[in-house]
Amino acid sequence: MTEQRHEDAYHYAVIRRALDIIDAAGAEPLTLDALAAEMHMSPAHFQRVFSRWVGVSPKRYQQYLALDHAKGLLRDRFTTLDTAGELGLSGTGRLHDLFLTWEAMSPGAYARGGAGLDIAWGWFPSPFGEVLAMGTDKGLCGLAFAAETGRDAAMEDLRGRWPEAAFHETPERLAAWVAAAFGQDGTARLHLIGAPFQVKVWEALLQIPSGHVTTYSEIADAIGAPKAVRAVGTAVGRNPVSFLIPCHRAIRKSGGLGGYHWGLPVKRAILAWEAARSDA
Repeated sequence: MTEQRHEDAYHYAVIRRALDIIDAAGAEPLTLDALAAEMHMSPAHFQRVFSRWVGVSPKRYQQYLALDHAKGLLRDRFTTLDTAGELGLSGTGRLHDLFLTWEAMSPGAYARGGAGLDIAWGWFPSPFGEVLAMGTDKGLCGLAFAAETGRDAAMEDLRGRWPEAAFHETPERLAAWVAAAFGQDGTARLHLIGAPFQVKVWEALLQIPSGHVTTYSEIADAIGAPKAVRAVGTAVGRNPVSFLIPCHRAIRKSGGLGGYHWGLPVKRAILAWEAARSDA
């Protein structure tokens, strides 16, 4: 088991570096040989590792990082949230074997700034860089990518959301949920800690199937607040559980990506990763 964990961590690091290199190249395609050389691996070995995690070849993955990819998603994979629930449970919307359960903290408890909460935290590898995970006994309440912001900023950001909580570095309490999240297999539990309006927006985000996108205005309509597009955008940006609460799947009507709290390169990589796996 320990050997397997070391191998998984190594492969996470390989994919993280490969995604960085592909992303930095922009529209310039990179050959398999060139990427493998950067990883100090044979082309065949790198192809196997990359395809095992991402679900498609490096060449095909690069096609999903084209600059017009978001517009293509909006054209071909736009999801109206009144049908998203059905898509997310079967057919093309069910793209993995991850089962999510969640519950929200009461408004009164949220207003106390996390007082009385015991929050475990730890650092974990992911295909999109190092991730800071936080959680209560009810589930993950925070996932923050540090690739663009750095460790200190990610920690300050999440801890600042629940200033009265008690924080303990006990990653073993979270490891199974984090592994399920990025392995897309098993059960991950979420504990939504936010203001009532924020929680409504986050619950709407949870209805968007992997590999699909929707717009901020569609989310506003879905929660019964069609004129609150700006407020919806703010709530999307304040989502503390990146990736699992998929704020990266919310884009502008124009096809522009909009913002992303943990950096636009991370948002582009996640959208490409999901689209590539959905077509595999």
